[in-house]
Amino acid sequence: MITQESPVENAMVLHPRFRFARVDDVDYDLEEAIGLADALGVITKASRIVPVRDLKVSNYFGSGQIQDIAAEVNAHDISIIIVNAALSPVQQRNLERIWKTKVIDRTGLILEIFGLRAATKEGQLQVELARMGYERSRLVRTWTHLERQRGGTGTVAGPGETQIESDRRVLNDKIAKLKRELGQVRRTRGLQRQKRKRAPERVAALVGYTNAGKSTLFNLLTEGGVFAKDMLFATLDTTHRVLTLPSGQPAILSDTVGFISDLPTDLIDAFRATLEEVKEADLLIHVRDISDPLTERRREEVMQVLDQIKAGPDHGQDIIEVWNKIDLLGEVQMDQIHERAQASQDFEDMISAYPLSCHNKTGLEHLAAGIEKSLTAGDEILHVDVPPQQYDVRAWLHKNGHVIKETTKRNGTCEMDVRLTESDAGKLRARHKNLVS
Repeated sequence: MITQESPVENAMVLHPRFRFARVDDVDYDLEEAIGLADALGVITKASRIVPVRDLKVSNYFGSGQIQDIAAEVNAHDISIIIVNAALSPVQQRNLERIWKTKVIDRTGLILEIFGLRAATKEGQLQVELARMGYERSRLVRTWTHLERQRGGTGTVAGPGETQIESDRRVLNDKIAKLKRELGQVRRTRGLQRQKRKRAPERVAALVGYTNAGKSTLFNLLTEGGVFAKDMLFATLDTTHRVLTLPSGQPAILSDTVGFISDLPTDLIDAFRATLEEVKEADLLIHVRDISDPLTERRREEVMQVLDQIKAGPDHGQDIIEVWNKIDLLGEVQMDQIHERAQASQDFEDMISAYPLSCHNKTGLEHLAAGIEKSLTAGDEILHVDVPPQQYDVRAWLHKNGHVIKETTKRNGTCEMDVRLTESDAGKLRARHKNLVS
C-alpha cells in the first residue's frame, strides 16, 4: 500500500472510453480519476482518455495503445499507472510486465485511499478486510514466490502444497479473523443504536457523493470539528454530533463516508457496520454538488448504493436533498435552482430540496427549518394537566418530548403543552388518557 511517508510517485491516469459513452461524461470521469489520484498523494504527470472498441482478455487495451502508453511512461518517468476501470488479475499482471511499472485499477485505487483515510480501529478493520478480499483474487499478481514447496522430510518426497495455496490459506485465516473482529464491532454498534433508539432525540444522517460538501455542512450545523477539505474521501469514519433544531429541540446528526460510482462490492460489504448507521436514521439528508455537470448521474449512483443497503425512500425512509455549492452557479442558473427547490417543498409527493452554499454560509437557516419539519412531520402537540401526585408523568414528558410551554397552578397542577412523536403520544394516551385534554 502507498503510504504518506513514501517518496512522492509520478502517476499516469488512464480512462477507457467505450463507444456508448458521451464525450462530456468521459471528460468529467477522467477529471474524477485524477482527483482520486490526488487524494492518494501521487503527482499526475500525464493523463489520457483511451478509446476502447473491444476489451482484450489478456491486456485490456490494444497493442498499439499499449505501445503509445509505454513511450509516454518512459518520457514522464512514470512509477504508477492508474486505470480508471476494473482490471482482471491477469490483465493487471500482463500490463505491469509490459510497462514495467506498478498498475492499479479503480478498485485498488479506492482501497488505497481508504487505507490512508481510516482513522479509527473500526475503519482500519473494514478497509483491511476489503483489501484482503481484493488481494485474494490477485495472488498470482501479488506474489512472485509461487514455486512448489517440497513435501515431507526426505529428499525423494512428493510435491507438497504450492506456495500460492499456502498464501491463500494464510489470507483466508486473516480474513476469518477480521470478520470475527468486525462481528464484535457490529454487535457494539447495534447496542449503541438501540440506546439511541430509546433516547428521545431523532437521528439524521448525511449521505451523498464524495466531495459534495457533507463534512463542511456537518461542521456548519453542529460545530463538529470534522476534517473537511476539497478532496475526494477527505473523511471516512462516521461521526455523531448534537444538532440543535430551530425550536431548541436536540437531534443527532451523523456524517458518513462518501459514495462514489462503481463503489467496490467488497467495500460495501466491509463497511456494512458503518452503513447500517444510515439505514437506522430517522431522516437522510442527501447532500449534492448542484454545480457538478453530472449531478443527476451522481444522484442516481447514491440512490443505488442506498438501495443496496436497503435504505432510502424505496424502503420507507424519509429523505431530503441539499443542493450545495450554488455559489458556483451563474445568476440565471441560481434563479432556476431556487424555483425548482421551492416547487419541491410545496408538493408533498416530491423530495424537498434546499439550496445553499457552505462556502458563503447561506441557506443554512432554511435548511435547519426543513430538517426539523421533516423530523417532526408525524409529531403531535398535546395539552397535558399533571397533578402533583403524578409528577412522574411530568418527568417522563421532559425526557421523551419537547416541552413548548409549562405553567404551575396554585394547587400544584402543572399545565404543559408538549410535542411528542406519534408513538410516544400513543403511549401517553394509553397510560394517562385522563391527563390529556
